[in-house]
Order: sequence, then structure tokens, then C-alpha cells
Amino acid sequence: MDFARLSLRLRVFLFFAALAGGNLAALVAGLVFGFRKLGDPGALDGFVIGGTVAGFVILGLIAGVWMLFDENVAKPIERLAGGMRARTHAEVEADLDQSAGRYLGDLAPAAAAVTAHLAETRSALTEAVQRETTRLAQEKGRLEALLSDVPVGVLLCTADHQLVFYNGQAVDLLGGAHAPGLDRRVFDYLDGAPLAHARERLLATEDPDAASDLLCATSADGRVLAARMRLLADASDPGRAGYVLTLRDVSADLAAHARREQLIDELFDRIRRPAAALQSLIGLLAEDAGPTGAERDRVRLAALEAAGTLGRAIHDLSARHEASRADWWPLALVRASDLGEAVRVRVTAAGGTLLPVAAPLLLRCEGFEMVALLADLASHLADRGALRLEITEEGAGALVALEWVGAPVSVSALETWLDAPLQGVAEVTGRRVLATHASEIWPERLPDGRARLCLPLREARRALARPAPVPRKVVYDFDLLTRAREAEVAQTPLDRLTCVVFDTETTGLLPSEGDEIVQIAAVRIVNGRRVEGEVFDTLVNPGRPIPAASTAVHGITEAMVAEAPPVAEVLRRFHRFAEGAVLVAHNAPFDMEFLRRKEGATGLRFDHPVLDTVLLSAVVFGQSEAHSLDALTHRLGITIPEEARHTALGDTVATADAFLKLLPALKARGLATFGEVVAEVRKHGRLLRDLNG
Repeated sequence: MDFARLSLRLRVFLFFAALAGGNLAALVAGLVFGFRKLGDPGALDGFVIGGTVAGFVILGLIAGVWMLFDENVAKPIERLAGGMRARTHAEVEADLDQSAGRYLGDLAPAAAAVTAHLAETRSALTEAVQRETTRLAQEKGRLEALLSDVPVGVLLCTADHQLVFYNGQAVDLLGGAHAPGLDRRVFDYLDGAPLAHARERLLATEDPDAASDLLCATSADGRVLAARMRLLADASDPGRAGYVLTLRDVSADLAAHARREQLIDELFDRIRRPAAALQSLIGLLAEDAGPTGAERDRVRLAALEAAGTLGRAIHDLSARHEASRADWWPLALVRASDLGEAVRVRVTAAGGTLLPVAAPLLLRCEGFEMVALLADLASHLADRGALRLEITEEGAGALVALEWVGAPVSVSALETWLDAPLQGVAEVTGRRVLATHASEIWPERLPDGRARLCLPLREARRALARPAPVPRKVVYDFDLLTRAREAEVAQTPLDRLTCVVFDTETTGLLPSEGDEIVQIAAVRIVNGRRVEGEVFDTLVNPGRPIPAASTAVHGITEAMVAEAPPVAEVLRRFHRFAEGAVLVAHNAPFDMEFLRRKEGATGLRFDHPVLDTVLLSAVVFGQSEAHSLDALTHRLGITIPEEARHTALGDTVATADAFLKLLPALKARGLATFGEVVAEVRKHGRLLRDLNG
């Protein structure tokens, strides 16, 4: 038996048990020896009674000494060891509590001095590297800002097609409900065959600068994306090279292209027949021996009808072509205030005066051409005095109005201006700009002697004062590129696990009697780091009343969950979020019971590996300590905001932070892998039985 693996308290208990056994054995041997020397059989009862009394006295004395020793020596040593580990490995800054070791002589003050000195040393080291860390953080922030604004989706994947990096545009392209997550297979979001074939082609070329263009579709909605793949060279093992994937949505481009092709096909179809008929009829009329009299009149009438059909077809198809131009012409979102300011600068440079007044709008337009058109119109109106450019919201679009004091512009003059090339872009006319935007322009007379030119834009939206709720920042962990994929979770180092920490709020504490989940939240931990952008948090409609006593704890009412999705739907989404990860919870059997009771309704199995922070706390701080979430976070220096306590997300974040602080303390005890931790925590299973009654 390896006594070194036993806890201190158990070893102390075994020591006193051995001492008691030795005393009893010595007592029995002495009584037997004395009885035999006395040689009086009648004295046996006295020897037995005396031995029994002496035995109980010995056991009582030893048990009493053991209890005193356990309470005043073993337990305090265990508490001091846990506290020192927390301050050494979890970087807890609070002073070590010396009261538990008041009977240990100088041990407790010495331990406090060691931890205080360690804190001072750590503080000095922190200050020494802070400047360099700040500089690196600033450079990292600039890089993240640049990557987050790249106008295409970017994914970085390992050789095993696991996600290492993604930006906000990739989240938009791959779909909100199926948003990507670190250390998840890219095949969960994109059709895998084109990606695998493209990577094989690039590996076969053996050219480190080669790239492959491909089309792939999203798994969520079948949206077609144009992609470009480039390998990331791995000098140690070229066959294990990861790759960068840039994505662009071409579904709209394909639809516009299909409409253009359909229009061209229809153009030839509708023109071919009347053109051929007109050619034949004109040829007939041009012949010297052609028809005469009434027959010639009928041919001429047929020719005129064919010419009319041809003209109407050309006019109709031309109008449809101009109307669809805005669908395929590359129009960007331009801030209305920027557009107005650009026109003002152009007009001022030409010696005119213009006041731009713009609503907080984003306009869908070709900014350069629109500025050129408005500046050109302003130049024709220079003799009207000061101009006013007003951009206002109108329905789903916007109205751009160029105003002045005086008579309105005649339609004929406006037509002349639109037919002339724009200043600075001689190959483009105002009419072409209007066609590009599927728009028109007209003059209007206003009250008070004012007039204006009106130009509507069909698409605009309000510029938000706050950023959109979908995070635009990039999410990454480049350590995943070099991590070896473990065949068994048991052999995986703790700081290399991909974990999902979760918590539930429920209608009650008895799932076996019908209690249900009312809220579930989770966060992802990858390579020992909580991924800020990957959070699962939702209310759940339990399909049953929420008792007032439960509402008093978590604050969730029946009105709050009335429109929430049902349990089965939420757990399917949660299962996808947690796929392939180790589940972590505080008092995990309680939460897992709610999940596993719904396996039949969801058609899924929650057979993930599980870690419990209650048991991890017992391993680090000893089983005699309190291991509630409040007690654990207090020991680790983690503050749970009052408004976040007993909310699923608030408790989840606190549990995740506690878990991350416990990992280095576990590693310091020689528990480096998942399997080693599981084997150790099995010794503390009684804690969970006590917690769950």
C-alpha cells in the first residue's frame, strides 16, 4: 500500500489506530503473562474485567488525543497547505489566515511570511514585465482591429480541420445559430468535401505560395460561398500543415448573374423573330419583281408591325436591364454625412457655397459617382447662390435634395445636364449614374420661393449609435495549431482540455418529481483560457409553473419564460455548443440529472466527460473545508456581483474563473492530466452525496 498517496488526516488516523492496537496487544500480552505466573485459575475473571476496563480506558485516551491532534494539527496543516497552494498557483492575493494554525508554533506565521514574500516577488515581476506586456497588448489590439475590419470572412484551421481563428464576418457568413467556436471542426459549418479536396491539391503542388479557389456551401442554410485556401507551412511535418480560408458570399452575385443571363436569353429570343421577319419583308419590298398594289400595302403593313414589335421588345428589355443594374453593380454603404461633406468640399473648391444637412443614415450607393453627380449639378446651379444639400430618410430608402432660393430648373435643362459627361469622370454621364442606382431625378417648387432637385435612393438604414450585438472582434487561439490531438481524453493535460462550463436555474431541486430547467448558460474554455466571444445563455420555457420560492432565489418569473423556447429545443442547441468538450459544473450531478432526463426528448446523449469544481476544491483545500460556490470563490479571491449571483450566466462565469484558478494548483499536486484528476476526485465522492442529500 502506497501511504504517500493517502491524505494527511487519514495517515494520522492510521498512526493512532496502530498505536491503539499496539497498546491493546501489549495489555493483553501482559495480562496473559501475569495470569500464567500467578497460577490461580480463580483469578481469571479479575484479569478479564481489569483488562477490559484498561482496554477501554486506553482506547478512550488514544481516541481523545487523536481527535485533538486531528482538529488542532492535521486539519490546520491541511488548511494551511490549501491556502498556500491557492496563493502560489491560483494567484490569490488575500492574506493567509493564520488562526487555524494557532497551535502549530511558528508554522502558520512562517507560511504567512512565505506567501507574503511570494506575493511581493510576484508583484515586482509583474511590474518588470508590465511595460513590455502593454506594448505587446497594444500591438495585438491593433492587429485584431485590422483583422476584424477585413471585408471577408477569415478562418484559420489546423491540419485536422479544427478552428483556430475566426473573425466577425465569418460569424455572419456561417450563420448566427451555428456560429463557429474554437477547437470545433470547420466541417460542422461548411461542406467538407470541397475543403478536403482543395487541401489535398495544395499539398500535392508542394508550392508554399500556392492558393486554391473553390466554392463551398454552409451547412446551416446551403448558402454558396466563394472561398480561397492557402496552406500554413509546417517545416517539421509538411503533411500536417493547417490552412487559411477566406470566404465571400456569392449567392447574391449568382442570383444577379442568373437574372442577367435570363435577360440576355430573352433579349435574343424576342428580337430574333421580329428582326428576321422584318429583314424578309424589307427584302421582298426591295425586289424589282416584288409585290405591287394591295399586296405591296399588306407587306408594308406587316413590316411596320414587325418593326413595332422589335422596338417595343428593345424598349422593354432596355428598361428591365437598367432597373436590374443596381442589383449587380457593386454598391457600398456610405454614411450620409460623409457624402454631404464630400460634395461640400467639391463645391467649395469650385468657388461655390453649399450647406450639407444629413440624417444619421447609411446609404447604399456608389459614393464616388454620387458625389460627382451632385457636385456637377451644383456647378450648373452656381448662379442661384448658396445651396443646401439635405439627405433625409424616406421609407426603406433616402431622399437626396439639392435646394436653393429661386425658380425651379426646367425639365429640358435638367435632361441636358444629365446627358453631358460629369466633370472629372468624362466617361460617365449623370444619366448613367441614375441608371446604376435604379433611380431618377426631378425638379420641384417649394413654398417661400425655394426650389430643389430630388434624387431618391432605394436602400438606406439608420446608423446605430451602438455597435451591432454580434461581436465583431476576432477570436483565436494559435496554440491549437501545435497541439497534438489526443486519442484519449484521460491522457490530455488539464490546460489543453476544451471545456464547456455550465450552470442551470430550475423550478426546483427534484428533477425526479418533474422540476425543469428555466435558464441555462455556458462558456467555452480552450487551452486554459475562457473565450470571451463564445457564450451560451438562454431562458427556457419549463412547461410548468415556477414556484414562488424558486423565483425568490433566481428571480425568473413565468412571464419571463412565456415566449422562451422549450427545454428540448434549448438542449439540442446546448448539445451542439458543448460537442466534443469536457463539461464542468459546480455540483455537476445535480445539473447533469436535468440534462440526462431529457435525452429521450432530444434524441441526444449527454455522455461528455465531466469535472466537478466541488470535488476539485476538495482535492486542493481538503475535504473538511466548505465547498459551496460562495466559499470556493471567496477562497480564490473571485467576486460574484450581487446581481449576477443565482443567475445561470453569473454562476457559470464564477465557476469558470474558479476552475481556471484550480488548474495550476492541481498540477502542482502532481495531477497533470484529466485521467489523474478523475482518479483523485473519486476519493471525495461522499461530498456530493452529502450535498445532494
